[in-house]
Amino acid sequence: MKIGELAAHTGTTAKTIRFYEQSGLMPEPTRRPSGYRDYSTEFIERLHFIRRAQAAGLSLRDIRQVLAIHDRGEAPCGHVRGVLGQRLDQVRAQIAELITLETHLEALLAHAEQDNDTDHDSSTVCWILESEPDNA
Repeated sequence: MKIGELAAHTGTTAKTIRFYEQSGLMPEPTRRPSGYRDYSTEFIERLHFIRRAQAAGLSLRDIRQVLAIHDRGEAPCGHVRGVLGQRLDQVRAQIAELITLETHLEALLAHAEQDNDTDHDSSTVCWILESEPDNA
């Protein structure tokens, strides 16, 4: 099948498929005598795998590593377990950082509501950000 057909089957674009080929996620397809790329059904499965891996939060680098293990004929599931564990740890750390940020923003807004907007002679730009909230 041609690249447009592969894109339609997988819900992606021809540009994305070419990018994946250049990035080493997709092998080079065979070429027709006319020079057009000729994709087999295995490419559909590989693109679906890439999309599922991205949905799980894996980076293209992580996906490339998993596919390289697979392409060597080895089972990559042990590696995938490790990558997913690392990704989960990263997500949990991000959530903790966001909770801290949320608390700080709430304190700043509460601080801002305590006073009306005035000149606040001691501020250089905005007193809300330049003064310390009571519970920060």
